Amino acid sequence: MKVKSFVIHLSSFIYSPMPTVLESLNQALHHALLTDERVYLLGEDILDPYGGAFKVTRGLSAKFPERVLTTPISEAAIVGVASGMALRSLRPVVEIMFGDFVTLIADQLVNHATKFRWMYNDMVRVPLVVRTPMGGGRGYGPTHSQSLEKMFLGVPGLRVVAPNTLGDPGQLLANAIAEDDPVLFIEHKLLYTRPLLQASQGDLTDFEIQQCGETYPTYVLRISNLESSNLTLATYGYNFELVCQAALELLMEREIFCEIVLFSQLSPFDIAPLLDSLRRTRRLLTVEEGGLTLGWGAEILARLAESGIQANMRRVAALDLPIANSRPLEDAILPSVEKIVDAALALHGT
Repeated sequence: MKVKSFVIHLSSFIYSPMPTVLESLNQALHHALLTDERVYLLGEDILDPYGGAFKVTRGLSAKFPERVLTTPISEAAIVGVASGMALRSLRPVVEIMFGDFVTLIADQLVNHATKFRWMYNDMVRVPLVVRTPMGGGRGYGPTHSQSLEKMFLGVPGLRVVAPNTLGDPGQLLANAIAEDDPVLFIEHKLLYTRPLLQASQGDLTDFEIQQCGETYPTYVLRISNLESSNLTLATYGYNFELVCQAALELLMEREIFCEIVLFSQLSPFDIAPLLDSLRRTRRLLTVEEGGLTLGWGAEILARLAESGIQANMRRVAALDLPIANSRPLEDAILPSVEKIVDAALALHGT
Protein backbone atom coordinates (compact mmCIF):
# COMPACT_ATOMS: atom_id res chain seq x y z
CA MET A 1 0.00 0.00 0.00
CA LYS A 2 1.59 3.25 -1.13
CA VAL A 3 1.26 6.03 1.44
CA LYS A 4 2.26 9.68 1.32
CA SER A 5 1.66 12.37 3.92
CA PHE A 6 1.01 16.10 3.90
CA VAL A 7 -0.48 18.65 6.29
CA ILE A 8 -3.61 20.73 5.95
CA HIS A 9 -4.86 23.29 8.44
CA LEU A 10 -8.26 22.76 9.99
CA SER A 11 -9.11 26.31 8.96
CA SER A 12 -8.73 25.12 5.37
CA PHE A 13 -12.24 23.75 5.73
CA ILE A 14 -13.25 27.38 5.38
CA TYR A 15 -12.88 27.37 1.63
CA SER A 16 -10.50 29.52 -0.39
CA PRO A 17 -11.07 30.51 -4.04
CA MET A 18 -10.37 27.27 -5.87
CA PRO A 19 -11.90 25.41 -8.80
CA THR A 20 -15.24 23.87 -7.95
CA VAL A 21 -15.98 20.17 -8.26
CA LEU A 22 -18.10 20.96 -11.32
CA GLU A 23 -15.27 22.93 -12.96
CA SER A 24 -12.78 20.18 -12.21
CA LEU A 25 -15.01 17.54 -13.82
CA ASN A 26 -15.72 19.73 -16.84
CA GLN A 27 -12.02 20.41 -17.36
CA ALA A 28 -11.25 16.69 -17.11
CA LEU A 29 -13.84 15.87 -19.79
CA HIS A 30 -12.50 18.65 -22.00
CA HIS A 31 -8.96 17.32 -21.64
CA ALA A 32 -10.05 13.73 -22.32
CA LEU A 33 -11.86 14.73 -25.51
CA LEU A 34 -8.94 16.90 -26.60
CA THR A 35 -6.24 14.30 -26.04
CA ASP A 36 -7.95 11.00 -26.89
CA GLU A 37 -10.09 10.65 -30.00
CA ARG A 38 -11.57 7.43 -28.59
CA VAL A 39 -13.47 9.36 -25.90
CA TYR A 40 -17.16 10.03 -26.55
CA LEU A 41 -19.80 11.58 -24.29
CA LEU A 42 -23.39 10.32 -24.35
CA GLY A 43 -26.42 11.46 -22.40
CA GLU A 44 -29.72 13.28 -22.27
CA ASP A 45 -29.70 17.06 -22.88
CA ILE A 46 -25.91 17.33 -22.65
CA LEU A 47 -25.55 19.57 -25.74
CA ASP A 48 -24.93 23.31 -25.53
CA PRO A 49 -26.31 25.70 -24.55
CA TYR A 50 -28.00 23.56 -21.88
CA GLY A 51 -24.93 21.47 -21.09
CA GLY A 52 -26.65 18.85 -18.94
CA ALA A 53 -28.94 19.11 -15.92
CA PHE A 54 -26.02 20.11 -13.68
CA LYS A 55 -23.86 21.75 -16.40
CA VAL A 56 -20.94 19.33 -16.17
CA THR A 57 -20.85 18.98 -19.98
CA ARG A 58 -21.35 22.68 -20.75
CA GLY A 59 -19.13 23.93 -23.59
CA LEU A 60 -18.08 20.48 -24.77
CA SER A 61 -20.49 19.87 -27.65
CA ALA A 62 -19.56 23.22 -29.21
CA LYS A 63 -15.90 22.15 -29.33
CA PHE A 64 -16.39 18.45 -30.07
CA PRO A 65 -19.73 18.23 -31.91
CA GLU A 66 -19.07 14.79 -33.42
CA ARG A 67 -18.16 13.16 -30.10
CA VAL A 68 -20.68 14.70 -27.68
CA LEU A 69 -23.92 12.92 -28.48
CA THR A 70 -27.37 13.67 -27.13
CA THR A 71 -29.60 10.63 -26.76
CA PRO A 72 -33.25 9.61 -26.50
CA ILE A 73 -34.70 9.25 -23.01
CA SER A 74 -33.76 5.61 -22.49
CA GLU A 75 -31.06 5.00 -19.92
CA ALA A 76 -30.88 1.29 -20.76
CA ALA A 77 -30.35 2.09 -24.45
CA ILE A 78 -27.68 4.70 -23.64
CA VAL A 79 -25.60 2.27 -21.59
CA GLY A 80 -26.24 -0.55 -24.06
CA VAL A 81 -24.95 1.53 -26.98
CA ALA A 82 -22.01 2.75 -24.90
CA SER A 83 -21.10 -0.84 -24.00
CA GLY A 84 -21.01 -1.71 -27.69
CA MET A 85 -18.82 1.31 -28.37
CA ALA A 86 -16.45 0.21 -25.60
CA LEU A 87 -16.25 -3.27 -27.12
CA ARG A 88 -15.14 -1.57 -30.34
CA SER A 89 -12.19 0.04 -28.50
CA LEU A 90 -13.79 3.44 -27.91
CA ARG A 91 -13.93 5.02 -24.44
CA PRO A 92 -17.49 6.23 -23.89
CA VAL A 93 -18.48 8.36 -20.90
CA VAL A 94 -22.20 8.20 -20.15
CA GLU A 95 -24.12 10.78 -18.13
CA ILE A 96 -27.24 9.48 -16.37
CA MET A 97 -29.17 12.67 -15.58
CA PHE A 98 -30.20 11.63 -12.05
CA GLY A 99 -28.72 8.81 -10.01
CA ASP A 100 -32.19 7.49 -9.26
CA PHE A 101 -32.30 6.26 -12.86
CA VAL A 102 -29.43 3.80 -12.40
CA THR A 103 -32.15 1.26 -11.71
CA LEU A 104 -32.88 1.46 -15.45
CA ILE A 105 -29.29 0.61 -16.42
CA ALA A 106 -28.83 -2.29 -14.01
CA ASP A 107 -29.31 -4.98 -16.65
CA GLN A 108 -26.89 -3.41 -19.12
CA LEU A 109 -24.29 -2.76 -16.44
CA VAL A 110 -24.61 -5.79 -14.17
CA ASN A 111 -25.48 -8.49 -16.72
CA HIS A 112 -23.58 -7.23 -19.75
CA ALA A 113 -20.83 -4.60 -19.48
CA THR A 114 -19.23 -6.10 -16.37
CA LYS A 115 -19.51 -9.68 -17.66
CA PHE A 116 -18.18 -9.52 -21.22
CA ARG A 117 -14.52 -9.71 -20.21
CA TRP A 118 -15.18 -12.90 -18.27
CA MET A 119 -17.62 -14.45 -20.74
CA TYR A 120 -15.14 -14.10 -23.60
CA ASN A 121 -12.06 -15.39 -21.80
CA ASP A 122 -10.44 -11.96 -21.29
CA MET A 123 -10.30 -11.36 -25.05
CA VAL A 124 -12.42 -8.19 -24.80
CA ARG A 125 -12.51 -5.24 -22.40
CA VAL A 126 -15.24 -2.68 -21.71
CA PRO A 127 -13.70 0.74 -20.86
CA LEU A 128 -17.00 2.39 -19.93
CA VAL A 129 -17.61 5.20 -17.42
CA VAL A 130 -21.11 5.94 -16.14
CA ARG A 131 -21.32 9.31 -14.38
CA THR A 132 -24.38 10.24 -12.36
CA PRO A 133 -25.43 12.76 -9.68
CA MET A 134 -26.71 11.14 -6.49
CA GLY A 135 -28.09 12.42 -3.23
CA GLY A 136 -30.58 14.75 -1.62
CA GLY A 137 -30.52 18.16 -0.04
CA ARG A 138 -32.11 19.89 -3.02
CA GLY A 139 -35.80 19.22 -2.35
CA TYR A 140 -36.20 17.10 -5.47
CA GLY A 141 -38.30 14.46 -3.73
CA PRO A 142 -38.55 10.67 -3.61
CA THR A 143 -37.47 9.81 -7.18
CA HIS A 144 -34.73 12.42 -7.71
CA SER A 145 -32.89 12.50 -4.36
CA GLN A 146 -31.76 8.97 -3.56
CA SER A 147 -28.29 7.56 -2.99
CA LEU A 148 -28.55 4.19 -4.69
CA GLU A 149 -24.87 3.36 -5.12
CA LYS A 150 -25.16 0.60 -2.51
CA MET A 151 -27.16 -1.42 -5.05
CA PHE A 152 -23.99 -1.75 -7.17
CA LEU A 153 -21.42 -2.40 -4.46
CA GLY A 154 -19.86 -5.82 -4.82
CA VAL A 155 -20.79 -6.33 -8.50
CA PRO A 156 -17.86 -8.34 -9.94
CA GLY A 157 -15.92 -6.36 -12.52
CA LEU A 158 -17.38 -2.96 -11.55
CA ARG A 159 -15.60 -0.16 -9.75
CA VAL A 160 -17.71 2.33 -7.82
CA VAL A 161 -15.96 5.67 -7.29
CA ALA A 162 -17.11 8.81 -5.47
CA PRO A 163 -15.21 12.12 -5.68
CA ASN A 164 -14.79 14.52 -2.77
CA THR A 165 -13.32 17.99 -2.24
CA LEU A 166 -10.07 16.82 -0.65
CA GLY A 167 -8.88 15.01 -3.76
CA ASP A 168 -9.13 16.21 -7.36
CA PRO A 169 -12.44 15.03 -8.85
CA GLY A 170 -11.20 15.69 -12.37
CA GLN A 171 -8.17 13.47 -11.84
CA LEU A 172 -10.40 10.73 -10.46
CA LEU A 173 -12.56 10.99 -13.57
CA ALA A 174 -9.51 10.93 -15.84
CA ASN A 175 -8.33 7.79 -14.05
CA ALA A 176 -11.76 6.22 -14.53
CA ILE A 177 -11.72 7.00 -18.26
CA ALA A 178 -8.30 5.34 -18.50
CA GLU A 179 -9.64 2.11 -16.93
CA ASP A 180 -10.20 -0.90 -19.17
CA ASP A 181 -13.22 -2.04 -17.14
CA PRO A 182 -16.54 -0.37 -16.25
CA VAL A 183 -16.66 2.37 -13.61
CA LEU A 184 -19.74 3.81 -11.91
CA PHE A 185 -18.78 7.38 -10.98
CA ILE A 186 -20.97 8.84 -8.22
CA GLU A 187 -21.20 12.65 -8.01
CA HIS A 188 -23.23 14.09 -5.13
CA LYS A 189 -25.37 17.02 -6.31
CA LEU A 190 -24.33 19.25 -3.40
CA LEU A 191 -20.65 18.85 -4.31
CA TYR A 192 -20.86 20.51 -7.72
CA THR A 193 -20.58 24.08 -6.42
CA ARG A 194 -18.10 23.28 -3.64
CA PRO A 195 -14.54 24.56 -4.13
CA LEU A 196 -11.73 22.06 -3.81
CA LEU A 197 -9.83 22.15 -0.53
CA GLN A 198 -6.35 23.57 -0.38
CA ALA A 199 -3.84 23.78 2.44
CA SER A 200 -3.53 27.35 3.67
CA GLN A 201 -2.04 29.09 6.69
CA GLY A 202 -4.45 29.14 9.61
CA ASP A 203 -4.59 29.52 13.34
CA LEU A 204 -6.40 26.32 14.24
CA THR A 205 -5.21 22.77 14.85
CA ASP A 206 -3.46 21.07 11.94
CA PHE A 207 -4.54 17.83 10.32
CA GLU A 208 -1.86 15.55 9.00
CA ILE A 209 -3.18 13.69 5.98
CA GLN A 210 -1.97 10.35 4.71
CA GLN A 211 -2.90 9.45 1.15
CA CYS A 212 -3.12 5.72 0.59
CA GLY A 213 -3.06 4.70 -3.06
CA GLU A 214 -2.81 6.82 -6.19
CA THR A 215 -5.58 6.02 -8.66
CA TYR A 216 -8.54 6.27 -6.26
CA PRO A 217 -6.95 7.38 -2.96
CA THR A 218 -8.13 6.77 0.57
CA TYR A 219 -7.24 9.68 2.87
CA VAL A 220 -6.58 9.36 6.59
CA LEU A 221 -6.78 12.66 8.48
CA ARG A 222 -5.19 12.86 11.93
CA ILE A 223 -4.54 15.79 14.21
CA SER A 224 -0.81 16.47 13.99
CA ASN A 225 1.51 15.59 16.87
CA LEU A 226 -1.23 13.75 18.75
CA GLU A 227 -0.23 10.43 20.28
CA SER A 228 -3.73 8.98 20.40
CA SER A 229 -7.20 9.71 19.03
CA ASN A 230 -10.64 8.89 20.44
CA LEU A 231 -12.74 8.09 17.40
CA THR A 232 -12.52 7.17 13.71
CA LEU A 233 -15.06 8.63 11.29
CA ALA A 234 -15.27 6.78 7.94
CA THR A 235 -17.12 8.28 5.00
CA TYR A 236 -17.09 9.20 1.30
CA GLY A 237 -18.28 11.87 -1.13
CA TYR A 238 -20.31 14.83 0.13
CA ASN A 239 -20.63 13.42 3.62
CA PHE A 240 -16.97 14.32 4.13
CA GLU A 241 -18.21 17.93 4.42
CA LEU A 242 -20.55 16.97 7.27
CA VAL A 243 -17.95 14.78 8.96
CA CYS A 244 -15.40 17.62 8.95
CA GLN A 245 -17.86 19.96 10.64
CA ALA A 246 -18.75 17.30 13.19
CA ALA A 247 -15.07 16.56 13.89
CA LEU A 248 -14.41 20.26 14.46
CA GLU A 249 -17.36 20.53 16.86
CA LEU A 250 -16.27 17.42 18.77
CA LEU A 251 -12.75 18.81 19.05
CA MET A 252 -13.67 22.32 20.14
CA GLU A 253 -16.69 21.59 22.31
CA ARG A 254 -15.96 18.14 23.74
CA GLU A 255 -12.19 17.63 23.34
CA ILE A 256 -12.87 14.43 21.46
CA PHE A 257 -10.09 13.87 18.94
CA CYS A 258 -11.26 12.31 15.69
CA GLU A 259 -9.51 10.68 12.78
CA ILE A 260 -11.27 10.76 9.41
CA VAL A 261 -10.91 7.99 6.84
CA LEU A 262 -12.17 9.25 3.48
CA PHE A 263 -12.72 6.70 0.72
CA SER A 264 -12.69 7.53 -3.00
CA GLN A 265 -13.32 3.97 -4.18
CA LEU A 266 -16.31 2.31 -2.57
CA SER A 267 -16.10 -1.04 -4.31
CA PRO A 268 -13.86 -2.93 -4.23
CA PHE A 269 -12.21 -1.20 -1.28
CA ASP A 270 -9.01 -1.56 0.73
CA ILE A 271 -9.79 -1.97 4.44
CA ALA A 272 -6.14 -1.55 5.52
CA PRO A 273 -6.14 2.26 6.13
CA LEU A 274 -9.28 1.95 8.24
CA LEU A 275 -7.86 -0.96 10.24
CA ASP A 276 -4.74 1.08 10.92
CA SER A 277 -6.82 3.96 12.28
CA LEU A 278 -8.99 1.67 14.41
CA ARG A 279 -5.94 0.18 16.08
CA ARG A 280 -5.40 3.65 17.52
CA THR A 281 -8.98 4.71 18.30
CA ARG A 282 -10.93 1.47 18.93
CA ARG A 283 -14.13 3.34 18.00
CA LEU A 284 -15.68 3.69 14.53
CA LEU A 285 -18.58 5.68 13.15
CA THR A 286 -19.42 5.24 9.47
CA VAL A 287 -21.36 8.01 7.70
CA GLU A 288 -23.22 7.63 4.41
CA GLU A 289 -26.32 9.07 2.76
CA GLY A 290 -27.75 5.82 1.46
CA GLY A 291 -30.35 3.97 3.51
CA LEU A 292 -29.11 2.37 6.72
CA THR A 293 -30.15 -1.22 5.98
CA LEU A 294 -27.58 -3.29 4.04
CA GLY A 295 -25.55 -0.21 3.16
CA TRP A 296 -21.89 0.64 2.65
CA GLY A 297 -21.36 1.08 6.37
CA ALA A 298 -22.83 -2.34 7.08
CA GLU A 299 -20.28 -3.94 4.75
CA ILE A 300 -17.46 -1.95 6.37
CA LEU A 301 -18.48 -3.16 9.83
CA ALA A 302 -18.83 -6.74 8.59
CA ARG A 303 -15.32 -6.72 7.12
CA LEU A 304 -13.90 -5.30 10.33
CA ALA A 305 -15.71 -7.90 12.43
CA GLU A 306 -14.26 -10.63 10.23
CA SER A 307 -10.79 -9.15 10.70
CA GLY A 308 -11.04 -9.82 14.43
CA ILE A 309 -10.31 -6.25 15.52
CA GLN A 310 -11.86 -5.30 18.86
CA ALA A 311 -13.71 -2.00 18.47
CA ASN A 312 -17.02 -0.31 19.25
CA MET A 313 -18.81 0.56 16.01
CA ARG A 314 -21.92 2.43 14.90
CA ARG A 315 -23.45 3.76 11.67
CA VAL A 316 -25.08 7.02 10.57
CA ALA A 317 -27.14 6.87 7.37
CA ALA A 318 -30.44 7.99 5.90
CA LEU A 319 -33.58 6.61 7.45
CA ASP A 320 -35.11 3.74 5.52
CA LEU A 321 -37.74 6.01 3.98
CA PRO A 322 -38.33 7.70 0.62
CA ILE A 323 -36.69 11.14 0.50
CA ALA A 324 -39.31 13.83 1.12
CA ASN A 325 -39.83 17.05 -0.88
CA SER A 326 -40.48 19.02 2.30
CA ARG A 327 -37.25 20.53 3.63
CA PRO A 328 -37.95 19.72 7.31
CA LEU A 329 -38.85 16.13 6.43
CA GLU A 330 -35.86 15.77 4.10
CA ASP A 331 -33.56 17.05 6.86
CA ALA A 332 -35.10 14.57 9.29
CA ILE A 333 -34.43 11.66 6.90
CA LEU A 334 -30.88 12.50 5.76
CA PRO A 335 -27.66 12.51 7.81
CA SER A 336 -26.61 15.81 9.40
CA VAL A 337 -23.79 17.25 11.49
CA GLU A 338 -26.02 17.06 14.57
CA LYS A 339 -26.78 13.37 13.97
CA ILE A 340 -23.09 12.60 13.49
CA VAL A 341 -22.15 14.44 16.69
CA ASP A 342 -24.89 12.71 18.69
CA ALA A 343 -23.83 9.28 17.41
CA ALA A 344 -20.18 10.05 18.14
CA LEU A 345 -21.01 11.10 21.69
CA ALA A 346 -23.03 7.94 22.25
CA LEU A 347 -20.18 5.83 20.87
CA HIS A 348 -17.68 7.67 23.05
CA GLY A 349 -19.89 7.16 26.10
CA THR A 350 -20.19 10.89 26.73
